[in-house]
Amino acid sequence: MEFKHTSVLLEETIENLQVKPDGIYVDGTLGGGGHSYMVASKLTGNGRLIGIDQDGEAILAAGKRLEQFNDKVTVIRDNYCNMGSVLKSIGISKVDGIVLDLGVSSYQLDNADRGFSYKYDAALDMRMDTRQGISARDIINTYSEMELYRIIRDYGEEQFAKNIAKHIAAAREDKPIETTEELNAIIKAAIPAKMRATGGHPSKRTFQAIRIECNHELEVLKNSLDEFIDLLNPGGRLCIITFHSLEDRIVKSAYRKNENPCTCPPEFPVCVCGRESKGKAVYRKPILPTEEEIKKNKRAKSAKLRVFERSGNV
Repeated sequence: MEFKHTSVLLEETIENLQVKPDGIYVDGTLGGGGHSYMVASKLTGNGRLIGIDQDGEAILAAGKRLEQFNDKVTVIRDNYCNMGSVLKSIGISKVDGIVLDLGVSSYQLDNADRGFSYKYDAALDMRMDTRQGISARDIINTYSEMELYRIIRDYGEEQFAKNIAKHIAAAREDKPIETTEELNAIIKAAIPAKMRATGGHPSKRTFQAIRIECNHELEVLKNSLDEFIDLLNPGGRLCIITFHSLEDRIVKSAYRKNENPCTCPPEFPVCVCGRESKGKAVYRKPILPTEEEIKKNKRAKSAKLRVFERSGNV
């Protein structure tokens, strides 16, 4: 199966990255190489692009797609949370722009063997990095009912989380839950019939929640953002596309904290904490896909792009 992924908010992201021909850029979620291709095509001279992805199949596909830019592109298999050390290992300390396109790729969803989708019957997996130990099967069969409830409620924003967790816990007492189809049937039984008739596939939110937990997506994001801002040269930009309200909240909060880091009480006449702003969020509100883009690619519907610019006095 060919690694295909339609990059969301592609033009808006490249425009806001403000690519300089001789700049150094990082794509922390390389995927099929859509954003990277656009960046690489703008580079000349000493311009460089470093593409990072933890998915081995993405690395192969993007490497092929970016072949023509071989002298300017370096592709590395790793998690974007290790960006600082990855760059250091190739002699780079600062960059002019970073792009992250979060969430799951079209390829990962459409490749039945990866176990990301509720649409195909496959072994429960959902690992973005197949080298890691814990899979969706482990989560479903070993987490306590309370832990499952918390994950499905918080990461899936699922109103029937309690009942779904209860049904999972009951079903696995007979035998381990092994496949996406088995999990689908359990979720379906836990949601009232009249509620299943609206709001899309009954498993959508639960599968999303298990995937986020399996890949530690929110923790990795939260723990990486300050370092990304520190990696930027003055005027450098960080462009992040989110697909989930919790992701967007984490990004918005990190941008705000780095723009206004002062911890002094509001009644203090002057700042004494010494924390200085590292830059600014370029827009107060996120950039959203156009109606036209959503028509062409329904997966773009929940996408939000937020942009941070490093201040010039660092």
